[in-house]
Amino acid sequence: MLKGKSAIVTGSTSGIGLGIARSLAAKGANILLNGFGDPAEIEKIRQAIESEFGVKAAYNGADISKPEQIEAMVNQCVETFGAVDILVNNAGIQHTAAVEDFPQAKWDAILAINLSGVFWGIHYALPHMKAKGWGRVINIASVHGLIASKHKAAYVAAKHGVVGLSKVVALETAGTGVTCNTICPGWVLTPLVQKQIDDMAAREGITVAAAQEKLLKEKQPSGQFATPDQLGELAAFLASDAAAQMTGAALPMDGGWTSQ
Repeated sequence: MLKGKSAIVTGSTSGIGLGIARSLAAKGANILLNGFGDPAEIEKIRQAIESEFGVKAAYNGADISKPEQIEAMVNQCVETFGAVDILVNNAGIQHTAAVEDFPQAKWDAILAINLSGVFWGIHYALPHMKAKGWGRVINIASVHGLIASKHKAAYVAAKHGVVGLSKVVALETAGTGVTCNTICPGWVLTPLVQKQIDDMAAREGITVAAAQEKLLKEKQPSGQFATPDQLGELAAFLASDAAAQMTGAALPMDGGWTSQ
């Protein structure tokens, strides 16, 4: 379905990003991985994608808070694969605190990576997509791009910003063969969410299993986590020709969270 296409997936050395990278590779896309982690482990992931799916895979360690490193990452994708057809902006960080207690450094870091990093990725990739007359920008926001929760001021502000930014990009690219959509996951069991579960368990003096159940029960009516593979399949659909007339959409995968 995506044979001959090339994709950048930020934050793809684990969790949702890796699930998306694998799904796109399974459909034939070459993959430029990005993220932090142990270099040997990242190399294993890269080699596994190549051998399992018969595509080319490369890696770039760009810090998504730094626009010049994002530009270099986009350039590497073009130089390595000949194009950047699909951009998945997935990298993100989180910090929880009440508004009056929120540290300035955490606010700045979350906005830089979760919002500005998305903008700069699109900024540098879009000219390549427009030149080809085909492109897919897929932004991974969160249910927190649509609704709010306490103690997540920076994250909610950034993710709402991503949903709005995606709509602007969709309007500016309408009719060019480029689309821009946002996926809004609810709870997905990733390292980021596991840390929130662990923190809740420690804070409330309960087991990790009890904290996990409580987290789901409070927000996600299905009582189950969405999986990186499921999100990957949705991203692959948005990258396909079947989704050519879907643009500017914000699509929840949240077990009913935003239906309440």
